[in-house]
Amino acid sequence: MSFIGLFLNASLFVQLIMVFLLFLSVASWTIIIQRQRVLGKARQEMEQFEEKFWSGVDLNKLYTDLSSRNKENAGLELFFTTGFREFARLRAQTSTSPQAVMDGTHRAMKVAHSREVDKLEHHLSWLATIGSTSPYIGLLGTVWGIMNSFIALGSVKQATLSMVAPGIAEALIATAIGLFAAIPAVIFYNRFNHIVQKLETHYENFIDEFSGILHRKAHSAQTRE
Repeated sequence: MSFIGLFLNASLFVQLIMVFLLFLSVASWTIIIQRQRVLGKARQEMEQFEEKFWSGVDLNKLYTDLSSRNKENAGLELFFTTGFREFARLRAQTSTSPQAVMDGTHRAMKVAHSREVDKLEHHLSWLATIGSTSPYIGLLGTVWGIMNSFIALGSVKQATLSMVAPGIAEALIATAIGLFAAIPAVIFYNRFNHIVQKLETHYENFIDEFSGILHRKAHSAQTRE
C-alpha cells in the first residue's frame, strides 16, 4: 500500500492524471521560488533607492549616476530616470508650457509604471490557475478510479472490503496529489498578490511625490524667466 505501489496499480488514465498533477506541482514551486526572488529584490531595491532619493542628493547627479551604469534600471530607479529624462527634454523646448511639460513627464512615468507592474505580476496567473484547477483534476482521477473499481465488482458474486479498498485507495491518491499541488499555489498566490499591491502603491506614491518636485522646478523656472 505504498505510494509507488498504488501508482503502479492504478489505471492508465489515473496514472496520467497523477503525472500531470506532479508536473503542475513542480511548475508551481518553480514559479514560487522565482517570484520570491524577483519580488524580494524589487522590495529591497525600492527601499534602497527611497533612502538615497530622500537623503537630499542632487537630482542631476543621481540621474547621471543611474544613466551611466551598466545595470538596467527597474522600479523606482526606472520611474525616476524616465521622468527626469522626459522632463529635461520637454523643458528644453522653449515653446512648451510648464503644464505640458508635467503632463508629458507624468505620462512617461505611468507607462514605465504599467510595464514594471506587469513584470511583477508575471506568472502569478499560473499560480491562480494551478490552485483553482488541481483539486478538480485530482477529483476526476478519483471518480474514474472508483468507477473502475465498482465496474470490476460487477463481475464478482460476493464483494468484500478487501476487494474494494485497494482500488479506492489508488483513486484517492489522485485527489491527494491535486491538493498537494493546489494548496501551496493558492497560499503563495495570495501572498505574492499582496506584495505586488503594496509595491504598486509605493510606486504610485513615488510618482506623485516626484511629479510634485518636478512641478515646482518647472514653475520656478518659468517665474525666473
